[in-house]
Amino acid sequence: MRRRAGIAVALVAMMAAVLLTTGAASASGIRDAGICIPLIYCPQPAPAPTQPAAPADPDPSPSPEESAGPSSPVEPTTPADPAEPEATPAPVDPVAAPVDASAPVFTGVPASMGSESLSFTGLRGISIVSVPTVDGGSVRALKISADSITITGFSLTVRPPDGPGLVTTADTMSLQGDVTVYIGSITASSLGGAPLTIGTDTPPPLTDVEPGLLNVSMGLVGSIADLITYTNTDQRIVEAP
Repeated sequence: MRRRAGIAVALVAMMAAVLLTTGAASASGIRDAGICIPLIYCPQPAPAPTQPAAPADPDPSPSPEESAGPSSPVEPTTPADPAEPEATPAPVDPVAAPVDASAPVFTGVPASMGSESLSFTGLRGISIVSVPTVDGGSVRALKISADSITITGFSLTVRPPDGPGLVTTADTMSLQGDVTVYIGSITASSLGGAPLTIGTDTPPPLTDVEPGLLNVSMGLVGSIADLITYTNTDQRIVEAP
């Protein structure tokens, strides 16, 4: 046993001497041969070479298929119901204009009357009637009935369609006793200053004209009364334009 131990020690010593004298090249050969001497030298397995990582794409762009995303069927939209056309308001029939059997025959063209003010007493009613004209026809008129009507700053122009006209002015015109005035239209202001337009389609309530009107302009078809008087009158002929 001692002899064997001595031989083993001698072998170890010889191997150490060889390693020290052969240099790095021999050591490399021993590593490659896979020789392992416990407590003196035992090579580690060489690490496997690593593949270099591929450079990262600085700005990866998705493919057209990826950017489009999963396709899904588009549901068709239901068309909206067409809007119903607004109903056109039915035309309003004008107020009936019964024939006034008590009215005289008037000219077919109303005279133009203006005044600074017009006042009533005993205003009885306002209605729409038809009155006869000299040509055998008739015209619609607003009929005003009262006990008396006083017009201040009176001006009346009577002009045929193709000839000179007659202009009559007066400080006042007074109609008294069972007065009836037939008018085509009135533009005026109430005594409170509110503008007022009266036509022959719908008669106004009495409160719109009673007790009077200001700055009156009207188409005067004609008038009748028990007594008609003027103060400071003037008349002149005006040639047709």
